[in-house]
Amino acid sequence: MVRVVRNCIQSILKLVNSIIGMVGMATILYVIWLIRVWEREVGDLPFEGSDYPAPWFIYTFLGLGVTLCVIACSGHVAAETANGCCLYFYMAFIFLLLMLEAALTTDVFLNRDWEEDFPVDPSGSFNKFKDFIRSNFEFCKWIGLSVVSVQGLCILLAMLVKAVGPHQYYESDDYTDPERVPLLKNAVHPTYVVGSPVYGSKSNA
Repeated sequence: MVRVVRNCIQSILKLVNSIIGMVGMATILYVIWLIRVWEREVGDLPFEGSDYPAPWFIYTFLGLGVTLCVIACSGHVAAETANGCCLYFYMAFIFLLLMLEAALTTDVFLNRDWEEDFPVDPSGSFNKFKDFIRSNFEFCKWIGLSVVSVQGLCILLAMLVKAVGPHQYYESDDYTDPERVPLLKNAVHPTYVVGSPVYGSKSNA
């Protein structure tokens, strides 16, 4: 019964964790589109040397997308192996990401001059991104809440997988430790006596 519950929770964790991976891939695709726009307007890739300042917005989103994909891969491995160390690292990564998102959201809502905290983006993508969020605030708000909820659900499922993880003595059905199983403690084991073989008497025909 415990094994069935553990497999069910592992499957749910993989499914929910795949949403984080899809968000990471969508972010990388968005960065690829931004790079194509930059190359069309400037003529050089943002990673090459140019007279313009570094487009930090593109670099930030690229790092965010790669980070989400790495977290999704580590979460899949942690869910598959149910290893305590992998699960702890996975939960730590998601918790740090949640803290970063909470700090950024708090700065935006409580600081009126939050735009001055960011440097000037030469690509103009940052201003377009702000305008898109302002014009579609309700849609973006629900998307953000959904992503945060998925991250919190991943932490909860990882904790459940750790709680019902593989048992030390009952991982295999072929191995049982008699000291751990009360019904086998008083089991009667057959005794064997080693001695000379006994032959029956031969009749004289």
